[in-house]
Amino acid sequence: MNQVANVNSSISPLLGSQGENLTAVRKNEDDPQERFLKLLVTQMQNQDPLNPMDNAEVTSQLAQISTVSGIDKLNATLEKLVANADARSSFEAAAMIGRGVLVPGTSMQVEKGAGIGGFELTEPADKVVVTVKDAAGIAVRDIDLAAQSLGVNTFVWDGLTNGGTQTADGRYSFSVKAVRGEADVTATTLAFGTVSSAAPGDDGALLDVGELGFAGMNDIKKIF
Repeated sequence: MNQVANVNSSISPLLGSQGENLTAVRKNEDDPQERFLKLLVTQMQNQDPLNPMDNAEVTSQLAQISTVSGIDKLNATLEKLVANADARSSFEAAAMIGRGVLVPGTSMQVEKGAGIGGFELTEPADKVVVTVKDAAGIAVRDIDLAAQSLGVNTFVWDGLTNGGTQTADGRYSFSVKAVRGEADVTATTLAFGTVSSAAPGDDGALLDVGELGFAGMNDIKKIF
């Protein structure tokens, strides 16, 4: 038993040394630049003395390996940038939980006699009218917001109909009509909701905005 132990203790350092050498060899073999330089050196050592390699050819091959090495480094840098961007996106999405947001949509939730909505204009408008509809699609209120500026705008509906009666709490829809002079202005309706959770998606983080569904970070037009 002692002899076996002595033999094992003698072999272990050798195996460890060989293992380290094999690891180094594999690392070099995996390095495309090392492989390229090894092939180039071998080619130069075995070249025909009467017909040696042209200097321009050697320079061209060195330039090729430099290009390959540069591309590898660029790819590695881009991978790190993408990973960092994904991490930042996840952090920003987590910070959105519990916040109110405006996202593209036509829905409006009325609670305690009031509802919030929004819209985005491609240019300033002389007049903007918001039409609120009930669950059956019947218009119950026209809100004249007068002139509005370019970009994202918000409004609050007091829950009153055109006749002055109070509507019931619940979900309504709305549309926006904007004009400048005699021309229509493009208006994108924005629905208000509260972010309840965040989850990773194929194109970045996704935010759960309750009944409004899931929205990407790029869909958020305003944060409350």
